[in-house]
Parts: sequence; structure tokens; C-alpha cells
Amino acid sequence: MLGSGLTVALIVIIVTALLIREHASTLLAATRSTTNIAQLINADVLRNVELYDLALTGLIEARQREDLSGVAADIRHQVQFDLSTAAPYKGEVLLLDAQGNVIADSSTLKPTSRNFANRDYFQAHVRDAQAGLFISRPFRIHCNCDQVWRMAFSRRVSGPNGEFAGVAVATMRLAYFDQLFSSLTIGNGSSINLLSSKGVLLAQQPLLERDMIDKDLSDRPNFKRILREGMGSFQAISAISGKERLYTFTSVGALPLIVVVALSSEDVFAQWHRAALLTGGATGILCIGVLWLSWMLRRELRRRHRAERVLSELAATDALTGLPNRRILDERLRLEWDRAQRSTESLTLLMIDVDHFKAFNDRHGHNGGDEALRNVAQVIGSNIRRPADLAARYGGEEFAVVLPHTDAKGAWVIAEHIRSGVAHLPKVTVDGRPITVSIGMSTWNKRSRTSLEALLLSADQALYEAKHTGRNRIVDAADLG
Repeated sequence: MLGSGLTVALIVIIVTALLIREHASTLLAATRSTTNIAQLINADVLRNVELYDLALTGLIEARQREDLSGVAADIRHQVQFDLSTAAPYKGEVLLLDAQGNVIADSSTLKPTSRNFANRDYFQAHVRDAQAGLFISRPFRIHCNCDQVWRMAFSRRVSGPNGEFAGVAVATMRLAYFDQLFSSLTIGNGSSINLLSSKGVLLAQQPLLERDMIDKDLSDRPNFKRILREGMGSFQAISAISGKERLYTFTSVGALPLIVVVALSSEDVFAQWHRAALLTGGATGILCIGVLWLSWMLRRELRRRHRAERVLSELAATDALTGLPNRRILDERLRLEWDRAQRSTESLTLLMIDVDHFKAFNDRHGHNGGDEALRNVAQVIGSNIRRPADLAARYGGEEFAVVLPHTDAKGAWVIAEHIRSGVAHLPKVTVDGRPITVSIGMSTWNKRSRTSLEALLLSADQALYEAKHTGRNRIVDAADLG
């Protein structure tokens, strides 16, 4: 059996190593492919944005030429917009004055009266003289009974003394990106995306959802990672489809644009999955006999482990209240005491006793008394929320709460919640009065010079004082002197 087990393990290790290497090779090949696509898009977009920027620069320079003021309108128009003819998928190229009014239009010698002072590409230059080339959010315009998506590139126009004199703006139809992206084959369930550095989706092919263009994705974890890393690749779950994807991304030069190629992991690893299935099936058939015996042994061991775990939990839990029992309390209290000695963090112990429980038990019987203890335990447990805190049954109608990293002030708040919660339990009364608890509290801090046994004793003395002075109250051992 040992020899068979070693043989099966060796076969599984070899096959697994080969499959892992093949998986890594498949991922590397897909990453290289998407990187090439992203770089290709990067270069094309950067080149065309430069054409738009050149058109804007030419328009601004022509605007600032004093010798053009006296020439014919058609010649002045040609000089102003000569460089804009090379820009692909061009929309309008406009020159706006300081109030946002159109004073020159590439499509006509005499511009129509329009104002764009409220547009983001105008306001950006009003606010920031150093904005440089500004790329707007996508916007739609109505054209031939249809809506066409566009985006704008703009630059500030400065006056002779550097004052704000207007904005030069050129719009581009987003159909350019659709044409560019659709010419690239990336597989089913994948997409090519162009986003601004602020997380606004400018273009996507194919569209994964309706109304995706101009959608703000800045709060998505994947975009935050893309923005943080700048360029590279990673695998993550898509927030849109809920499926895993391979994201390859890069910035478009120094522009506030990011190209993201998102391949479906299912499509990337489809061939690998088929090979892995075939190889795994053959390996499984080869090893089925030995693995079956191993599985039987494993099942028996797991069954025994579960039984032992159940027995261990039963041994550690008070059967009546469901809280940890005295043994667990002693172990955890010693553990937290040692930890507090090392860290010098405060440690507080609450001792809780149900008031007049014997009278309640005599009146309502053991069943009623047991139900009352369960209700009290539930209130105590519900107020112990931190993983390190512990509520346990100390014995009889007495409970204990261990509160690591908790000073007297914080422990008093928890104790008050417990006391108040028990007092407001419905249908749990003694002679018509609500059942209550008395609580003794003792805190150790780095200024204390005491032992664990003294901490227990002082908490017990505080509990005795709470019961002796009227019950349904909290007494801090520090107040006893």
C-alpha cells in the first residue's frame, strides 16, 4: 500500500506540474497577445489625439496672428482650420471667446450664435490656466434623427498679457474607437475599453451593457487597481458580468487615457481546460483503485474527526445555556492574563449573578429556572461581540465575562448593557418583578500590582457587594478600596 500510494502521488505530482506549467504558458501567451493589442491601440489613439492637438494649436496660433485681421474671411478661415482637416472622425472645430460664445467654426465662414460656457471643456480652462490639452467626458448630440456620441479636445487661448481669452475645441465622433476596436479580434465574452483617468468609460467594443458610455467606473476595485499600477496585467472578477477576466492595461502616453483589454478567462483557458480534462481523466482511471481505497480511509478518518470535534465541543460547552463552560473559562482567562502581562493592555473580568434565582426556581420549577438562565445567557452573549471576548457559565446561576484590551470605563458600558438587557427581558419575572442580575467588575492594568487569583477574588468581592447593597447593580472592585 505504501508503494502504491507513493506511485500515485508521484504520478499526480508530475501531471499537476505539467498542467500548471501549461496553464502558466497559456496565461503568458494571452497576456502577450493582449499587450500587443493594447500597445497597438495606444499608438493609434495617441497619434490621432496628436492630430487633434495640432489642429487646436494651429487654430490658437492663427487666432493670435494680428496680420489675419485684415484678410478676407475665407482666407482667414482656411488658415485657422487648415490643420484640422487631417483629424479623423472629426466633428466640429470651434473657437470660443472668454464668455464661451462661438467666434469661429470649421464648418462655416459665419458661425451660428451658440454658447458653450457651461461645458466641462470650457470650465476646465477657466479654472486652471495650466490645464493643457483637456479631454472631455463623452456627450451626445442629435444628428439626422439619431444621437451621436462625441468627445472634445480643448486648449486655452491666452491674451497678450496671459489673461484668459477663450478656448479652442475640437470634437471627435466616438465611432472612431468602434471602428478601431472592431478591427481587432479578441474572442467571445471579451472587450476592449478606453477610459479616462477619472474612471469614465469613453468607448467599449462590444458594449457589455446598455448605456455604458460615459459611465463612471471610478469606484470599481478593478479600476482602482489599474489606476494604481499604471500598466500591466491581472486576473479578477468583472463587476459587470460576474465572471473572471484577464485585464491588460496601459496608459496612452502622457494623456489621461487608459486602454484596457479584458479577455474572458473562460475563453483564454478553454483549450487548456479540455487538455486538463483529458489528462486528468486518464490519470484518474490509472489511479482509481488506489485512490478509492484512500478515499475510504479518508472518509473513515473524517467521520472520526467529526465525532471527536463534536465531543470536544460538547466538553467545552455548557449544555443548558450554550455558553462555554468553566473549563474553557479558566483556560481563556489564563491565556488572556498572560497576554495582558506581555502587552500591558487592560484586562477586565465581570462576575454576574442572577438575583433571587432560588426564589424564582422554587416558584416556577426547574424548567422555568432553566429557561430563565437561557434567556439571561442569551442577553450576555449578545453583548459580547469581539472575537477575543468570552462569556461563560461559571456555575449555577453565575456567569463570567472576560474582556481583553478593555479598561474599566469600557467594561462598565458593557456591564450596563447586560444589566439593562436582563431587566427588560419579557415574561421573566419574580413575583411580578423582572428578573435582574448583579455584576461585580475588576480591572487589571499596567499600574496594577496583583495576580490572576487576586483579580478573580476582587471581582467576586465586588459581586458580593452588589448583591449586599440592593442587587440589580454594578460594583467596580476599584471602588471598594
